[in-house]
Amino acid sequence: MLKANHLRYAYPEAGHKHTVLQDVSLELHAGEHVALMGSSGSGKSTLLNLLGGIDTPAGGEIMIAGSNLTQLREPQLTLFRRQHIGFIYQQFNLIPTLTVAENMLLPLELLGVPRQQQQQRLQQWLEAVQLPTRGSAFPDQLSGGEQQRVAIARALIHRPALVLADEPTGNLDAQTGTLVLDLLFTLAEREQQTLLVVTHSKAVAERAGRILLLRDGQLHTDGQTVTW
Repeated sequence: MLKANHLRYAYPEAGHKHTVLQDVSLELHAGEHVALMGSSGSGKSTLLNLLGGIDTPAGGEIMIAGSNLTQLREPQLTLFRRQHIGFIYQQFNLIPTLTVAENMLLPLELLGVPRQQQQQRLQQWLEAVQLPTRGSAFPDQLSGGEQQRVAIARALIHRPALVLADEPTGNLDAQTGTLVLDLLFTLAEREQQTLLVVTHSKAVAERAGRILLLRDGQLHTDGQTVTW
């Protein structure tokens, strides 16, 4: 479903000397849930941005759902992201001037999904993330856990093949984080979506079916360099 071969990338990162990826290769299968761990500045978020088509590698190729992202131009990349990728961030990244419903429906609006289908899917997802009566609320009227649940629904509502989550529980207390994590993994499994979670938390990583470690610009699993 996702295959990245020999990715290379380097750029200065605030607070660190450099974030460098050296000949990183990985493969994620359809429906697989994988955790990506590593110290601060190891390049975890950089790798996520490369896989999501936000950044472009200096070398290598990225294949997702039969498309080579490194050969797509920006308009094509934008459309590909809208259709095939869902993003979940530590900071929630909800649009403050939009209601919960409007935030959740944004991916469907951008894809031109008919209004009736949007409303049907909206109610399904409000219930799925346990916020059935909060559609008219604004983000600043929600708790952190509720905001992250909205962010999860927004990332999954258009049924992307790949979901990329960058420290999705990093801004939540332990109890709320556990509840949000349960919801994320349950819904991704229900929708049969491939999930890659960047995390510092061992507890989060243990929920995944596989753990990858990024260290010194190279990818490892169980202490060994990952090769396919």
